[in-house]
Amino acid sequence: MFRSFFLAGFEGSTGYNRHGEWFDQVVATGHDRMVDQNYRDIAAVGLHAVRETVRWPLVDAAGRHDFSTVKPFIEAAKRRRIEVIWDLFHYGFPRDVDLWSKAFPRRFADYCHAIARFIASRMEGPYYFTPINEPSFMAYAAGEKGLFAPHATGRGWELKVALAQAAIAGVNAIRAAIPQARIVSVDPLCRVVPPSDRPNLAEEADHFNEQLVFQSWDMLCGTLLPELGGSPAHLDIVGINYYWTNQWELKGPADGDGIFRPLDDDDPRRAPLDALVRKVCRRYGREVIITETSHVGDNRGPWLREVVRAAENLLIEGAPLRGVCLYPILGMPEWHDRDIWTHMGLWDPVCHLDPSAGRLVCAPMLDALQSAETLQALHRQACSARPFSPRPAKTLTRLEAPRGAEEGRQRRRAR
Repeated sequence: MFRSFFLAGFEGSTGYNRHGEWFDQVVATGHDRMVDQNYRDIAAVGLHAVRETVRWPLVDAAGRHDFSTVKPFIEAAKRRRIEVIWDLFHYGFPRDVDLWSKAFPRRFADYCHAIARFIASRMEGPYYFTPINEPSFMAYAAGEKGLFAPHATGRGWELKVALAQAAIAGVNAIRAAIPQARIVSVDPLCRVVPPSDRPNLAEEADHFNEQLVFQSWDMLCGTLLPELGGSPAHLDIVGINYYWTNQWELKGPADGDGIFRPLDDDDPRRAPLDALVRKVCRRYGREVIITETSHVGDNRGPWLREVVRAAENLLIEGAPLRGVCLYPILGMPEWHDRDIWTHMGLWDPVCHLDPSAGRLVCAPMLDALQSAETLQALHRQACSARPFSPRPAKTLTRLEAPRGAEEGRQRRRAR
């Protein structure tokens, strides 16, 4: 699918954080000023594809489109021969857009159609788009807990449905502009376990793991709320975001509303990553990309080696895993406190106040990346095999909205 099995993900979140302050991670990491150098650097370590964000709030002013912030990324990608998955809605949206309104899907579709036409007019394919990044996490964080715009509480299910409807409209609009476009539908893959002393929560954990975590993808492919217009054609490539925090211990209603810590890396209750990805492959019968994965600090190298082992297992057995995106590829500031820098990337800035002043490589992570020769060979072998033929998505035995308290459990990681 891509020239390299590993991709680089440049954090592109925008929006208003819990304090109502505007944040733009493309600017905060200096990527807007250093995109050509960044693409040169990733190519030098063997990464030839990226996830890149088109910042909707900067492109769309009351329905009028200005693509000046997109042009430098297109030109750098062409110059450095970098393939791009264009992420069109990474949490931030224009201030005059009401996500709860009936006008939202049409406004979003118009934007998707315009940006797809613009990109197609300036670079050759193949073309990859993610209409809406992580609708499940946004529904929880922005619609259930008010952690960022639109700062709603108790409306997570409503927002999830609204985002699904907009994503379906966005897919239609993209394909109207570029019929051959590939769609990468990105959402967190999470898993919960009941506390060892609370076996009564086992059923609730099963409901989360078997239904709730898949709802956004199910809406896209039309097995959940088919009246939204989803169909198997709308779910093309499944993008899985998976961090060390994506498995945690379930809370019961009597435990309050605090956040349980994720399961430790060596917790025996953790399911292997390859088992989780295999489950997605079987459920949807689609090609899969791990679209985000990383750890922090000294754990970055061991984490990537674990991901490599899981990917090797999947490719050996013939699973349609088409890539792993190291995300974020650059260290970045926290959304809610710009003075706190998160060391999650392959590179960290020497000076947080000036990302252009130089950067430090995470040597253990780079070593893990460069040691994955077997994985790269398996990737080349998979690319030379016969084209993948998708099969129908699994039909659900029951369609239902989430039980109220469970919507609040659908989260990827603490921001």
